[in-house]
Amino acid sequence: MLESFFADMHIHIGRDMYQNPVKITGAKTLTLTNVLKEASRNKGIHMAGVIDSHAPAVLEEIKELMNARYAYELENGGIRFENVTLILGSEIEVYDENCRGPIHVLCYLPTMEKMKKFSEWLSAKMKNITLSSQRYYGSAKELQYKVKELSGIFIPAHVFTPFKSMYGKGVQHSLKEVFDPDLIDGIELGLSSDTSMADQIKELHDFTFLSNSDAHSLPKIAREYQELLMEEPSFVEFNWALHHVENRVVNKNFGMNPHLGKYYTTVCSQCLEPLSADRFTCQKCGSSKIVKGVSDRIHELRNSGDVKVDRPPYLYQVPLEYLPKLGPKTFAKLLEYFKTEMNVIHYASFDDLEKVIPEKLAASIIAMREGKLSIKAGGGGKYGRVTLS
Repeated sequence: MLESFFADMHIHIGRDMYQNPVKITGAKTLTLTNVLKEASRNKGIHMAGVIDSHAPAVLEEIKELMNARYAYELENGGIRFENVTLILGSEIEVYDENCRGPIHVLCYLPTMEKMKKFSEWLSAKMKNITLSSQRYYGSAKELQYKVKELSGIFIPAHVFTPFKSMYGKGVQHSLKEVFDPDLIDGIELGLSSDTSMADQIKELHDFTFLSNSDAHSLPKIAREYQELLMEEPSFVEFNWALHHVENRVVNKNFGMNPHLGKYYTTVCSQCLEPLSADRFTCQKCGSSKIVKGVSDRIHELRNSGDVKVDRPPYLYQVPLEYLPKLGPKTFAKLLEYFKTEMNVIHYASFDDLEKVIPEKLAASIIAMREGKLSIKAGGGGKYGRVTLS
């Protein structure tokens, strides 16, 4: 019997068990154990893709959790910790002779044994296997072949962001310039795009879209996520959902309004003044350095006409911490009463919310659930923000 499960498949590790950096820009509290506790106890998601699992010290920490019987491997792939399944992943930077710029990709493996083999293979092809998102010295297709040899999943990451992404920097027009499309299992949209924007590009119509957090700190986990229909939260079931096997699917995408993403609009990189895509000089400060926004880049690539693609709904949401007047004390009250963020966001009634928080704030949570929040757009590396309508 199929059930609903919430999944965020792009979470970084800030520090390993020895407090050495993994994702250098990640929070010091973003350890593997803390990620799993946060996902299970506070966020209330059922599947967490940790995409720095290739780092030897991260693998060591997972092994310690298993030895202490806090975690165990599932028969169908993945590692169960309390109420969440850890999916072992690795974010890798590709920049081969076919790339116009660096591209980040996500590689997921089903078991500890296969992730260890992948890590050993990668260690000969990058300068520092202990760090996140490192440059891989080899061809993109060779990487795809290796992932498939190990029964893995291959997904281009945040494909529209201006830096280190497939359409943002890596290709001129098509993913076929760099990748074998038959060996791509899905597409991660990124924070500044959504389903309707991505479907303007015809070659993406056959792929399942993922909305993930790219979390660099514990609070950012599940700022974007998806609801999957599966029998259980495991690697095999996740793979089946990507390929619509036996009615497994991504049932809903939950993401921030693209206007909240920090690369939605084209802006001057010096003063962050919004610019139209055809302007090459900032009228405010005179700089000729611009950051092309996701919206304008997709407009350049658009080639699908008005074709309607059968997609799950993409529902605009924000993390609770984004809501005006919802501070740490109020947030703690909500978690104490409703246990997890998913319960607050999806299931708490207005009447129940009003028992814990002021009426206006309860109304804002319901408004967020219904997609009625007003947004000020972000751009040039600066996030947009929520205002109540």
